Amino acid sequence: MSGVIRDRVTLIALVFLLVCVAVTTLAPVLAPYDPYQIETSRKLELFSRDHWLGTDEFGRDVLSRLLYGGRISLTVGLMATSIGLLSGVLVGLCSGYFRRLDGVLMRLVDVLMAIPTILLALSFIAALGPGVYKIMIAVGIGALPGFARLTRSAVLSLRESEFVLAAHAAGSRDYYILWRHILPNVLPPILVYGSLHLPRALLAATILSFLGFGVQPPTAEWGAMITGGQAYLRQAPLLSTIPSIAIFLVVMSFNLLGDGLRDTLDPRFRGTL
Repeated sequence: MSGVIRDRVTLIALVFLLVCVAVTTLAPVLAPYDPYQIETSRKLELFSRDHWLGTDEFGRDVLSRLLYGGRISLTVGLMATSIGLLSGVLVGLCSGYFRRLDGVLMRLVDVLMAIPTILLALSFIAALGPGVYKIMIAVGIGALPGFARLTRSAVLSLRESEFVLAAHAAGSRDYYILWRHILPNVLPPILVYGSLHLPRALLAATILSFLGFGVQPPTAEWGAMITGGQAYLRQAPLLSTIPSIAIFLVVMSFNLLGDGLRDTLDPRFRGTL
């Protein structure tokens, strides 16, 4: 029974995320107003027929900014995770397979792991300046160590496997063995870890925007919307509450989806709570 419930929860999370991706992608079509259109005569309005989620301190439509902000937030989280995954898998494959590179690469990974992701991202942005692409790179670099160590441990367990030794005996090159025989076998845990890491990347990017080091005004982004609304918590608490709820629901859905993928790809977790 627990498996059925877990499958239903995973399905609900997947459907919710697909809906979020669809509505944010179609923001130019679905948004009722220009997210940057200022109407000072209608600032800090509550729910109304014209503005379903009210307006912000400049009279901009909150619903429109929520839709456009979701495009940036989700894209930053996805791209940062992709950067960490691709670079981390490459480092992990080389470190686990080529013994002469293991010590050097893992020491570099240990250095990155010793620095908290937010602190590393802040240092990176302080050196190069704020911006969407710089957030992606900074958060992606912070994600590299986790992917690298996970990949390395999987490669170490497969390096002496019979099918790898047989490929060696057949005269296959190292890079072909890595691509054809080892990488497909290490992908399932990496994909699960990636689905669980994506909400962390989303939160990290949101925190950077909240601190003022990420997306700069007037660009619509969920973290920036929370920052802009915190000065009006008494007059219009929904300015910060609405994007916070959106972030919470997206992060929770990604975590539930990651749990479902883990149960599907790793039978050892099936039937556990």
